[in-house]
Amino acid sequence: MVKYTIMALYIDLKYPREMMTFFKMLMMFVFLCTTTYSNDDRPPITYDFLVKKEVRDFIDMMVRKYHFKRVYMTSVLKSAKLDRDTLARYTGKYKVGTTNGSWERYKAHVLDPMSLKKAKNFKKKYYQTLTRAEKTYHVDMDYIVGFMGVESKFGEYTGDYNILDALATLAFHKNRMKKFFKNEFKHLFLLSREKEYQITKLEGSFAGAMGCVQQVPSVARKHKSDFNGDGITNPWDLVDCIGSIAKFMHKNGWKQGALVAVSASYKGKRFKGLKTTHRKTLSLKNIKKHGIKPLKPFNEPRAYLLKNRNLTHDDLWLGARNFRVLTRYNNSTSYGMAIHLIAEHVK
Repeated sequence: MVKYTIMALYIDLKYPREMMTFFKMLMMFVFLCTTTYSNDDRPPITYDFLVKKEVRDFIDMMVRKYHFKRVYMTSVLKSAKLDRDTLARYTGKYKVGTTNGSWERYKAHVLDPMSLKKAKNFKKKYYQTLTRAEKTYHVDMDYIVGFMGVESKFGEYTGDYNILDALATLAFHKNRMKKFFKNEFKHLFLLSREKEYQITKLEGSFAGAMGCVQQVPSVARKHKSDFNGDGITNPWDLVDCIGSIAKFMHKNGWKQGALVAVSASYKGKRFKGLKTTHRKTLSLKNIKKHGIKPLKPFNEPRAYLLKNRNLTHDDLWLGARNFRVLTRYNNSTSYGMAIHLIAEHVK
């Protein structure tokens, strides 16, 4: 069964340098059709995790350090299945298209007219909550809207992968992010105990992220928010998610009302003059010396030189310090730019 979902666009690059492999012919079909397969076409299969010494050692650690009951840990691991689809995404060398999409896919999925209309409707519907978040955390509400749109299209697409199966598979099978996922598997148990979740029933992305702002278990624990005041922090509740993103932005140094990004011109259709990245800044003087001209005033002495590759040409942008905050949630220029453009649209 084919399901349209946002998650395949960006989850992996939330964590620097840990990048993905292309899921060969099936994922090429996904790229062309602007859909992605859930693992209904290749569902998880029965697998005996307990035969692995690494799994038994993990159980011992959770019992000793976090005081889980051994019978519970054993029962949960016995029920976990092998998610072949998830493992395929994290095996081999990263290529665009498995967990973080190309700029063309971002444009097609989250910057299309229908998505932008939903962004305006979301801002209008939750304006009072967004205003409260803006005042509480000293951030800009339009960028909260951008986060919500890119992460789950305002709560519409939160994932249908079994999180236990996905994280168990990635925690105990060789892949380039195994260490990271083993830590997230630990946090899945801790989060489930704290929230009294039924751990075997949780659903989310293929990387174990959950809710309307797609948080892996450790992030869900760290940036939890009870912004609706009901006494519960719920990663699937839209109001709580607004508070959670605002809290994240504030903690990562967002400056309210400050510059985020400015488009720039250059000669030609493809840019190769300087290295483009959202991780390291260049002096504005050096940027201008290479024939790059900001199309609006840029009031910071240094900038991230950003490039988005379209089918026929490259777009260049100068990113300010606030832009880096966006990419600390997902380590991708395209991700940050999609949030920025949604925010610009709803202002």
